[in-house]
Amino acid sequence: MHTATARSQLSRYKVFILTTDERVAPEAEQYLAPDYDVQLFQTWADFLSTYKKDFADAILIDIDTVGERTEDGLAALAELRTSAPDSVLVALTRSNSRRIRYKAIAASVDEYFIAPISFQEVNVVLSRALEKRAAEIEYRKEQRSEAERQSFQGLIGASEVMQRVYEAISRVANSNSTVLIRGESGSGKELVARALVAAGPRSEKPFISINCAALPDNLIETELFGHEKGAFTDAQVARPGHIELAHAGTLFMDEIATLGLPLQSKLLRVLEDRVVTRIGGKTPKKIDFRLITATNEDLEEMVHAGRFREDLYYRINVVPIDLPPLRERADDIPLLLNHFLRLYSDLNRVPVKQLDPEVIAILEEYSWPGNIRELENLTQRLVLMVDGPVILPTHLPQQILVTTTTSQEAMLIPEEGVNFDEEMARIEAAYVGAALRRSGGSKVGAARLLHMDKQKMHYLCRKHGIGRD
Repeated sequence: MHTATARSQLSRYKVFILTTDERVAPEAEQYLAPDYDVQLFQTWADFLSTYKKDFADAILIDIDTVGERTEDGLAALAELRTSAPDSVLVALTRSNSRRIRYKAIAASVDEYFIAPISFQEVNVVLSRALEKRAAEIEYRKEQRSEAERQSFQGLIGASEVMQRVYEAISRVANSNSTVLIRGESGSGKELVARALVAAGPRSEKPFISINCAALPDNLIETELFGHEKGAFTDAQVARPGHIELAHAGTLFMDEIATLGLPLQSKLLRVLEDRVVTRIGGKTPKKIDFRLITATNEDLEEMVHAGRFREDLYYRINVVPIDLPPLRERADDIPLLLNHFLRLYSDLNRVPVKQLDPEVIAILEEYSWPGNIRELENLTQRLVLMVDGPVILPTHLPQQILVTTTTSQEAMLIPEEGVNFDEEMARIEAAYVGAALRRSGGSKVGAARLLHMDKQKMHYLCRKHGIGRD
């Protein structure tokens, strides 16, 4: 596909013209050559030979020149529009057939001329079309740039803290260094591991994942190292372990802090010697894999407490990546909400619901102890349980409503105390204002939302100086 690239201010637009009309060359020389780099072709074959190797900002095609039939020229227009979406495409023809004109327009040409044509006019049209196309290309580039800011290899987030995570991933993706991902439970550590792999040279190789906290040490040892037939009572057949299965690829060990000290020693030997021996086996096997680990614990503190081997810690902590909790990236919550809303709406084959702005505000203030996993589960539940087209604050779980930052701040009492009447007035005014916004400024509607009569609503509005009469 031919696409536009960045253009130097000193460079000129390149224009390809295909036609057998002998009058075109001198006219193009007079009216186009001063402003554009013009190349003329008399046969479709010559045009294609150059076109396949070079990008043209504008292509003028005499559709009567392409083949024996006008239909061949129309087919060429459609082909060029597909293969050169960033080029300005102009159709030239000697036919004034309305059918041909419609078909050319259907091929998404930018302009259509019937011979004889004025190249003075062509120059004006090209200038306008190229300016418009340049603006479109710049807009698409900006849109792509914004999309890239909002996501990276399956990770969602445009916040500054996530930009730093993306940068860290990009820096180490192509190396074989071990990576330690540190972050709270539910913050997306495995997604970061997968992003590291997707951005690196092992993206097409095995990605083997094990959660060390999900199994006792004796079972984790079997899972990691595999076993030979007869190695223990239930070992009816030989089985490779996760380390072997990760050969040429990546082994991701989540919650590595839960490994017992004996298993830590065995893992350290594998990392140092790059060989693995199955349980009950005698033949070491050479292995090549990249290790990525993750934890929500303070491994340095565990090292000082003697619960984690210092030498293993330094071996796995060559490159640390710190993943922020969701409460530290509240700006990403709307993006994540929209992502999960679309995902679970598609999975459940239901229309995508809209989010009331107050819902977003409440969720941005919530502390998210369960991080992204909690947000994903909440969104999935809302998709399934909310009947209407809009998700409202009343649809949110009570524990979120009562533990938002606003609620917490309202209940905090500083050492010097608070003026109770002033605090109550502030909260009262906040509720009245929120109800008026929800009701579109209608005091009757606001009174209904707050379960009070309209006389009281009018009184409160006058008292706090809010709302319109």
